[in-house]
Amino acid sequence: MSSSTPDPPSPKNLRFADVGINLTSPMYQGIYYEKKQHEEDLDDVVARAREVGCVKMMVTASDLEEARKVVDVCVRFRGHIHTYTTAGVHPCSTTEVDRHPAGPTAYLTALADLAQQTTLAGQTIAFGELGLDYDRLHFSPKETQQKYFTAQLQIATSLNPPLPLFLHSRSAAADFEALLTPHLPLLPRGGLVHSFTGTIPEMQRLIALGLHIGLNGCSLKTPLSVEVVRELPLSHLQIETDGPWCEIRPSHAGWGYLSSAPIMPHAVRKEKWVKGCMVKGRNEPRAILQVAYAVAGIKGIPVEEVCEAAWKNSVGMFGLGVAEEGK
Repeated sequence: MSSSTPDPPSPKNLRFADVGINLTSPMYQGIYYEKKQHEEDLDDVVARAREVGCVKMMVTASDLEEARKVVDVCVRFRGHIHTYTTAGVHPCSTTEVDRHPAGPTAYLTALADLAQQTTLAGQTIAFGELGLDYDRLHFSPKETQQKYFTAQLQIATSLNPPLPLFLHSRSAAADFEALLTPHLPLLPRGGLVHSFTGTIPEMQRLIALGLHIGLNGCSLKTPLSVEVVRELPLSHLQIETDGPWCEIRPSHAGWGYLSSAPIMPHAVRKEKWVKGCMVKGRNEPRAILQVAYAVAGIKGIPVEEVCEAAWKNSVGMFGLGVAEEGK
């Protein structure tokens, strides 16, 4: 497929940018819990996304090694889909900084250098994933997460040109806001708090800071989550899948708002994988269609309105190559 391949028509001619997708996950290589279950099907995953109008993706990185890998993935799919990257250390991966053979300073310097180089190369369009996650302290203690959240914010303020942030916050709202807020005046492009699972007051405080809110299946789990989505202004909304995780499940409160959504392709268990089929329990970018329909159903507005607002907001914050395309 050449770089001139036109984007395919999608249901209702919708267009999507999946601004949070983990294409380097072993699950797209057919590996689950370190066990090979089937052959790699990443080409099929990307093709299914294009079929519904998901023509742009921001492939996220959770540590330095992955920040290098996502660049390779994006190069691989140039001409198939418009892919871009992030560079940063997920809060659950921050212990890796302390364990680096050359020490934390060398790790952070390498991260800053990579972010700067790949930004100038037009590959990296956001700094992150960075933040705090107090739900999973078994991966990294609070003190370590806080130390490297602050250190990465300092890196972000040093980048030229500046990048928007790709942020993560779980059960850590007060500390997250306290550490982030002093740096925001030096980060003119703001950021996205992705995979949002917080409360209405937390969402409102983040919006007041000029941040956007990213929604996926994890944002639609409970009745409270549904109310957050209902109250979230379209002006600050972006949508994502966070695949291979965060699918919308039948047990989620948001599932009840999918009655008008197109039927998803057939999915099979990973042990019964067949080429061309989705995998049960493994989320993928095509499912961004479901996220859009769920949000539209919750808000009681046409899905086209949700999609265009999310597209406009994502392009406005991250660029996503639209200016270069003349669109």
